[in-house]
Amino acid sequence: MSILITGGTVVTASGRHAADVLVEGETITALFAPGRAPDVPGARIVDATGKYVIPGGVDAHTHMELPFGGTFASDTFESGTRAAAFGGTTTIVDFAVQRSGENVHDGLAAWHAKAEGNCHIDYAFHMIIGGVDDESLKAMDTLVDAEGISSFKLFMAYPGVFYSDDGQILRAMQKARDNGSMIMMHAENGIAIDVLIGQALTRGETDPVHHGLTRPAELEAEATRRAISLAQVAGDTPLYIVHLSASQALEAVAQARDTGRNVFAETCPQYLYLTLEDQLGAPGFEGAKWVCSTPLRSRHEPHQRDLWRGLRSNDLAIVSTDHCPFCFKDQKELGLGDFSKIPNGIGGVEHRVDLLYQGVVDGKLSLERWVETIATTPARMFGLYPRKGVIAPGADADIVVYDPSGRTTISVHTHHMNMDHSAYEGFEIAGKVDTVISRGSVLLSGGEYHGRKGHGRYLRRGLSSYLV
Repeated sequence: MSILITGGTVVTASGRHAADVLVEGETITALFAPGRAPDVPGARIVDATGKYVIPGGVDAHTHMELPFGGTFASDTFESGTRAAAFGGTTTIVDFAVQRSGENVHDGLAAWHAKAEGNCHIDYAFHMIIGGVDDESLKAMDTLVDAEGISSFKLFMAYPGVFYSDDGQILRAMQKARDNGSMIMMHAENGIAIDVLIGQALTRGETDPVHHGLTRPAELEAEATRRAISLAQVAGDTPLYIVHLSASQALEAVAQARDTGRNVFAETCPQYLYLTLEDQLGAPGFEGAKWVCSTPLRSRHEPHQRDLWRGLRSNDLAIVSTDHCPFCFKDQKELGLGDFSKIPNGIGGVEHRVDLLYQGVVDGKLSLERWVETIATTPARMFGLYPRKGVIAPGADADIVVYDPSGRTTISVHTHHMNMDHSAYEGFEIAGKVDTVISRGSVLLSGGEYHGRKGHGRYLRRGLSSYLV
């Protein structure tokens, strides 16, 4: 089927211009000056007058069906990718998991089994290496060469679950340097955090707010600096800091980048909009809804201001969601009386495009930077460009028509994620996703959803476009 998108303003990372976009089959075939497109018999016409035409969003950090704290993330690949499509995201990169003592290839096979035939949009995988040893290091080479997985996540947190010590991290970084892959790092000093958690519980401090108070910004910054130093020792291994939340950690990233290092970082919408006092510190057990790691930071400190500035300056390259939803009932409630047992995660895969557009409306980002952080840079960073993340001939026809005159109210009553609450309940967005196209198939139009599970395909990724 052919689709002709007319009358819109095409916005890319490099600029904006009026253009009509022709889609044939699954691919963008041409861009034309307004009104200059040839007649295409039988083409579906999408009127984008007064609207932005942008590449479909690429969320480079999701956790569908992740086992955590005695339960599983509440979104399946079916429900989570459907929700993503409603929000203008047409590609996710999820995390396959290998825990200590498990086989890397078995972990990857388990994630393929979860996702295959169930996704509404295209998907790829990073690989969590939870047990660094000779076997898993060898597997890293195989995954890069044969599986199209070119990024590996390590944890400086969660001792006994995913934690790697500095020696293990160094070995994995050396391997990544050899095979050209990216190391993604959860940078928190988990050993020190566990001491603080134990001390808080001994004092009877059990409410959710203490999740944040026992994970201070200084321990995120310390781990970030340590990861940067280890990457340098390993030969300037490409390093990507996930879910960066603190000014001090951002400063460490910026300093490394100023010296030309292969250091990159993402942040997430929760750190741009939510705070320790207003959400995590809600009365009683209500704050459990916002327990995530790294935690929400204090509104009395300059973290949010600095994160927005980091996005403008490119010291923060990407906004991902770290989508890892848990229902309040029966899941978050596992931590009643002990905040350390609350499953860590916030759901947001449906809202990232809107929440970042509100940053444009508020004068914190340009339109071009909006597109860059939600689509183009994630595609480039993780080996999906130019197939994804761009409106250009030859790219996959992953396209979102975004209406700046529309309005979106975020609520548990209207979202499509498998959650019994919304982390952004009542947020008003001065914009709205109008039409969503994935590889030439219209998933959303006129408020009606036309997608289906099984449409989404697994994407084998190349190496990062930012490395030489």
